[in-house]
Amino acid sequence: MDDLAEIREAGRLRAAARTPGPAMKTEHHRVPAPARLYQPQSPACVVYLHGGGWTIGSVDTHDAACRRLAAGTGLAVLSVDYRLAPEHPYPAAFDDALGAAEWALGRYPSVSVAGDSAGGTLAALVALRLRGRLAGQFLCYPNTDLTLSQPSIALTGCDLSAADLEWFAGNWVPDPALRSSPEVSPLFAADLAGLPPSLVVTAEHDPLRDEGELYAARLASAGVRTIARREPGLQHGYLTTDAPECFAAAGRFHADVRALLGLTTPGS
Repeated sequence: MDDLAEIREAGRLRAAARTPGPAMKTEHHRVPAPARLYQPQSPACVVYLHGGGWTIGSVDTHDAACRRLAAGTGLAVLSVDYRLAPEHPYPAAFDDALGAAEWALGRYPSVSVAGDSAGGTLAALVALRLRGRLAGQFLCYPNTDLTLSQPSIALTGCDLSAADLEWFAGNWVPDPALRSSPEVSPLFAADLAGLPPSLVVTAEHDPLRDEGELYAARLASAGVRTIARREPGLQHGYLTTDAPECFAAAGRFHADVRALLGLTTPGS
């Protein structure tokens, strides 16, 4: 756990050194997990689940990304500080994510879910559980197959390795037999019909690329309105990376969210 504490602290320090997001009104709530709400006065809300392999990351590491999402869409963004593994293995993070979505549904007429990486997994699982109640699901390089069996897992030269992914999956779901269950791997859900309009964006140089694209294809085949896109040349984690090409990719993500929700400009 000492090593894990160091990894978490390093992530916090990297986030603190990044370009900050735009200033805006925020509120703090318990939903029941701690959460930060950006632009609370907006008429619709996106529940955001941060990435980090269910093991690292926080509302602070994703503060700038959530501020940019709120500014780029005009939506309220509820960023959830869900419980982390290995101290809190499955289903703790999912329970916190689901509780946050239900909290938002009690306060906003339109609620969507979004997340990057492991947070994309949680967002997809919440959308499956709340089928018929959400306005959208917006997934950025999600992990949809915890068995790690898709061909892109073998990609080399990426910032994220197969060994990293195995470590993260083992922390959250220690029992390998459970990792093929649709309770943790959205790709194995038997039926995706009736899910809300969906955005799935992957990165070219990402071991999770194939499983994200397979999930997008399954959504479209099930009749779900789906935008699926691969960002060429980018690595996993670009939403929280300071580089012009990453900021541009985040802007395209925001534009896709607006398109799926029928918002022509932020706040419209």
